[in-house]
Amino acid sequence: MEILTTLVMLAVGVVLGFGLGWFGARSRHPEEGVLTALQERGQEQAVVREGLDRLQDQLRDLDHQRATWQGQFSQQVTDMRLTTESLRRETSSLASALRKPQVRGRWGELHLRRAVELAGLVPRCDFTEQAQLADGVLRPDLVVHLAGGKSVVVDAKVPLDAFLDAASSEDDDEREAHLVRHVRQLRTHVDQLGSKAYWRALDETPEFVVMFIPAEAFLSAALDTQSDLLDYAATKHVILATPTTLIALLRTVAHGWSHETLATQAGEVRRLGAELHERLGSLGGHLDKVGRSLGAAVAAYNAGVGSLEGRVLVTARRFSDLGVTADDLPAPRQVEESPRSLSAPELAVHDFEALGEVARPSAEQPMVFGDKPEPKTARIRRA
Repeated sequence: MEILTTLVMLAVGVVLGFGLGWFGARSRHPEEGVLTALQERGQEQAVVREGLDRLQDQLRDLDHQRATWQGQFSQQVTDMRLTTESLRRETSSLASALRKPQVRGRWGELHLRRAVELAGLVPRCDFTEQAQLADGVLRPDLVVHLAGGKSVVVDAKVPLDAFLDAASSEDDDEREAHLVRHVRQLRTHVDQLGSKAYWRALDETPEFVVMFIPAEAFLSAALDTQSDLLDYAATKHVILATPTTLIALLRTVAHGWSHETLATQAGEVRRLGAELHERLGSLGGHLDKVGRSLGAAVAAYNAGVGSLEGRVLVTARRFSDLGVTADDLPAPRQVEESPRSLSAPELAVHDFEALGEVARPSAEQPMVFGDKPEPKTARIRRA
């Protein structure tokens, strides 16, 4: 009984041992796979963590740059706001100043002077500022002197009150009313300039006056409101001009002055050339007279030499023959060269009565024209 119990216990122990071993073997292989998977998962998480760290650093840098850019942008916005406020104040101050007639007039004169300088005209030569006409009754801003002694009067006008009101108005009807008033102001200036008739106080002046408007917008706004404003001004002998058209007009005047200067210089060159030609002719006559005088002197000298050799020395040599002296008398040489006559037709002079009888050529000494005249000398043989 005990043996059977022992065998049963052994059998049960073997079965339990085998079962435990089998279960233990099966449970050990999954744990190793789990550990390997966990290790791989840990490596992947490390890579992800490293990427997240780099991304965090980049985000931190971007945030720092954004803060810097935002600060700079805020400073620029602040500077722009201050500049805009300053510009608004200056614009308001300028608009207030330009509403004063004296300031507007001075501003228009400055723009007129600038346009004249850009056209290339010279002060006090090509134009005169603030010229007094009709004993000081009329005083235009500018008198432009044209080539040929003519003049053109230019007067600057700045109709600005209604234009500024129209520019600052936000209501369309109100703006249109201000523009109509702006046209009326321009027409008033046109009527005033036309009634002054500057051309009557200047000699040889075209019957019109140029009304200078210092800004293109002033005239364009008026023409948009009343398109026949230029025709109306023309009937009053007034030409409306902006800086662009005035500079073109004045450059035409400067071009005319250039041609006038060239014509004057050409006339002066012609006068000097004629005077030089006349003086060359006179000098040629004097040289011809001197040459003929030299020819006559050479002829007289050669005649004297012939007389000396043929008459005087013959008698003098007899003193040697008589033993009075043993020295030979030197015989002077004849002059073989003769003065060269003037061969140029411009310098040839045939009016011998004007030059005098001294220079009149003789039969033995004719007047020769050419580069190589043959000399004619009075040669006398020794006896």
